[in-house]
Amino acid sequence: MKKSVSFAAIAALMAVTSACGGSTGGTPTGAADSTAKDAAKKEPVELRIMWWGDQKRADRTNEALRNFEKKNPNIKIVGEFAPSSGYFDKLNTQLASGTAPDVFFLGGNVVDYANKGVLLDVGSYVGKELNLTDMDKSMIEYGTIKGKLLHVSAGANARGVLVNTELFKKAGVELPKEGWTWDDFSRIAKELSQKLGKDYYGTYDYTVDGMDIYLKQNGKQLYDMDGGKLGFEQKDVEPWFAYWDKLRKEGGGVTPELQVSNPPGDTSKSLIVTGKVAMSLIASNALGAHQNLIKDSLTLVPLPRGPKGTAVIFESSQGMSGYNKTKYPKEVAQLMSYWINDPDAAKILGNDRGVPVTAPMRELLKKEATPVDQIIYDYTSKVSDAAKKEPVKVSYNPPGFTEYSKLAETTVQEIGFGKKDVKKAVDDFYNGVVKIFNNNK
Repeated sequence: MKKSVSFAAIAALMAVTSACGGSTGGTPTGAADSTAKDAAKKEPVELRIMWWGDQKRADRTNEALRNFEKKNPNIKIVGEFAPSSGYFDKLNTQLASGTAPDVFFLGGNVVDYANKGVLLDVGSYVGKELNLTDMDKSMIEYGTIKGKLLHVSAGANARGVLVNTELFKKAGVELPKEGWTWDDFSRIAKELSQKLGKDYYGTYDYTVDGMDIYLKQNGKQLYDMDGGKLGFEQKDVEPWFAYWDKLRKEGGGVTPELQVSNPPGDTSKSLIVTGKVAMSLIASNALGAHQNLIKDSLTLVPLPRGPKGTAVIFESSQGMSGYNKTKYPKEVAQLMSYWINDPDAAKILGNDRGVPVTAPMRELLKKEATPVDQIIYDYTSKVSDAAKKEPVKVSYNPPGFTEYSKLAETTVQEIGFGKKDVKKAVDDFYNGVVKIFNNNK
């Protein structure tokens, strides 16, 4: 990826000791008192921050923000949140009217907002207000778009196959071993369905959620940001759609009706938590939400391998971006640094947005990890180590990703409900994706 700011330069900046309260090292009591007094003398600053999520996430976030205020008496934080379903509509309205918060959370759609030119470049604050010394390099690379540091990840995860170990035991099927293939996956899914009996299924359908993984396993990607073009052709995805169509018809996957009425992304409706489906594709930080709703023991296993490996990396779940019209860019950078480096913040926020993006904070939380969290830490560490041996290029959602996702889901349903055969459906899908991309780039 071409960048006007080299990572060597960023690394040099990161070597500089951070001047803000986000330092990972301990601070003598006297020094802390002095810092507080100095902060109290500074000009009062009010920052607005907005995120999406439920009340539990809001409570954790507000507690962390109050802690930041104690450590930075001159800075007042005003937080607001919205359900994920309406969050981006609200943010877009605020951006259009010039009233957006100083800091707001973005996910895989960060490129859309980078292209709109509304994000603050915080690169000049690295090594000063913003300490990235202990942050995973892939996280820094993810937030650096066209040479500008526009996004600081607030949590990380790795996608994996969620497995109900009790259903595997009941069916007499061994748990998948690292290094399994997609042929193995199909065989195991069908065996589970057959042995568990009526109304039980080996797996959910991953056609949409797993498409970028499949493409990267075969040397392609959804979006080639360096080239400013789609990273795949129609012929690259047709085998993927055909694979899932065949698996479903042979009884290994859930029916189209159940995929729609009990979508895997809605934990409260998921057939995983009702014990009817043995495998699903999830982000590692979603393990706890699933385990809390079922007595059966769940775990995470690596995805099946393709020609280029699993193509799964330690990746950003979501993160913070600053508004380029903020009056307080330094304080925005300071808040970001606190979020990823401060031990108190790490303990308060936990793994709600994914595991911490800095190694010291991960080690801190790992010491007090619950059995479920331990599975997440072990799995993400395994993925991180594997990615060093089989590196995968960081990829981004293509422009118009919301439209793309809807089209992909519709295509799967058209195939599943018999409205189109795979070839016709994929032909229409690809032409639609090209149109969406051209309208949004």
